[in-house]
Amino acid sequence: MNVLLFQTAQIFTKANWEKVLKSVATWCLGFGKNLLIAIIVLVVGNKLIKCLLKFIGKANEKSKLEPIVTKFLSSLIKFGLYGVLAIVIIGILGIPASSFIAVLSAAGLTIGLAFQGSLSNFAGGVLILLFKPFKIGDFVKEDVHGNEGLVEGIDLFYTRMRTFDNKMVIIPNGSLANTSITNYTANNKRRIEIKVGISYDSDMKRAKDILMNVINSQDGILKNEDNKVYVDALEESQITIGTMAWVMTDDYWKIKWELTEKFKNALDDAGIEIPFNQLSVTINEKQRK
Repeated sequence: MNVLLFQTAQIFTKANWEKVLKSVATWCLGFGKNLLIAIIVLVVGNKLIKCLLKFIGKANEKSKLEPIVTKFLSSLIKFGLYGVLAIVIIGILGIPASSFIAVLSAAGLTIGLAFQGSLSNFAGGVLILLFKPFKIGDFVKEDVHGNEGLVEGIDLFYTRMRTFDNKMVIIPNGSLANTSITNYTANNKRRIEIKVGISYDSDMKRAKDILMNVINSQDGILKNEDNKVYVDALEESQITIGTMAWVMTDDYWKIKWELTEKFKNALDDAGIEIPFNQLSVTINEKQRK
């Protein structure tokens, strides 16, 4: 016991205390110096980041990108810049940056696996907003489930679409970004195509002239475009006559419905028959007996 007390006393001698205090003072001096440098870097870096973000904000205002995209990009750049600043400060303080990055990477991987579907929708939303295959107000059709309607909203995760019968369809952006989309309103002009069947006994040339006259007299038809009437097919029970007429996209449905009705009335007035499928039944008298 006495030996142990003696050894303890030897450890806490004045010389040893001076050595310990000197080591602590050296560490504090070095850490204090690094801390001061880290604070200076933090202040200067924070000001530089704010100036850079302000410049990016002004550039975004002049760009043609959607507001939600510019806001997202600004947030992403801000997060990245402050992340770099944090890693620099951690390195100045003597903390191993590799360990910090490894922890962040592991956390990011875990979060990515947990929210895989949501991240797919998020990435799809960013692609849609950047490349603009359609925009708010366009009438589109997607081929995954056959939904079609007027686009009323594009968010980062979902797109809202209103159908003809006034239903709201919410579609994940992940599926929209990975399927073909038909945008009916991307161009300001569209071509109406209507096919009409006439009987083989009808005057084919006269029928074509009648349909062409209806097209030429229809309001809203673009007369300088290649509007035409032609024989499309010779089928089993009818001659199919095709018609093509160019209109402004906003007038498409209105004029198509009007032309369909006028075609029928004009052919009826001219006595040209529009055939329909018929079934002929022949009874064998010998088999009946």
